[in-house]
Amino acid sequence: MRDIATRLIGTTGARIVFLHGLFGRGKNFTSNAKALEPDYSSLLVDLPNHGDSDWTEDFSYVDMADSIAAKIAEVTDPDDLPVRLVGHSLGGKVAMVLALRHPQLIDRLVVVDIAPTAGGSLGVFEHLLSSLAELDLHQIESRTAANDALQEKIPEDTIRGFLLQNLRTTSAGYAWQPNLTLLHESLPEIGDFPDMGEATFDGPVLWIAGERSDYVSRDDLPLMRSLFPRTILLTVKGSGHWVHSEKPQTFISSLQTFFARS
Repeated sequence: MRDIATRLIGTTGARIVFLHGLFGRGKNFTSNAKALEPDYSSLLVDLPNHGDSDWTEDFSYVDMADSIAAKIAEVTDPDDLPVRLVGHSLGGKVAMVLALRHPQLIDRLVVVDIAPTAGGSLGVFEHLLSSLAELDLHQIESRTAANDALQEKIPEDTIRGFLLQNLRTTSAGYAWQPNLTLLHESLPEIGDFPDMGEATFDGPVLWIAGERSDYVSRDDLPLMRSLFPRTILLTVKGSGHWVHSEKPQTFISSLQTFFARS
């Protein structure tokens, strides 16, 4: 099994597992996890090909879901199972597949701004991946220099700062932590969703959508409910795709309310 990097925040309360989106890492949910203490402890996961987790030779939602399910079972005390699973974007699709394939591990599921469909606007990710791949790291001597070099192609300070979290130092200079080549080549697969056959997850599911994002719409509800019959859709006003960072208080209160429901 490929090594999956995790970090635990909190030691008391029910267990939540967070799965990040494309270009992310588990630590992106640190402030959210700390806000949920002491009622919940949180396992922050680096998806394969991201953060400190191992790289893979190809991209597969099923393989990722199975690897993370095995990691959850490995590092979680049996008394803390089943867990509450939260996945954003790419991590949301992994979370869906994991819940469908390993329902015994999951008490309830939260999917943030992604639908179980093929398609969606991947143009922005194509642009971002290309911009990072084109950066000549051999010419970069500091993070400030990397920031300056990316400014023209990625003018948004917040997005550029988010991406530069993935730049790490090595003995040979700077390198990207994510497997940019594989992720770039796999964009069609990332935008797709695997055929899950007749599988369903019958636990409670909260779908959180950003009002200003086009990744989830009410038209997706019939498909959502065919896979996840107990789905509730919540749209967060004024939020784009990164709901947990754009509207953190709303995100946290939504999780608390949903997890407290009987």
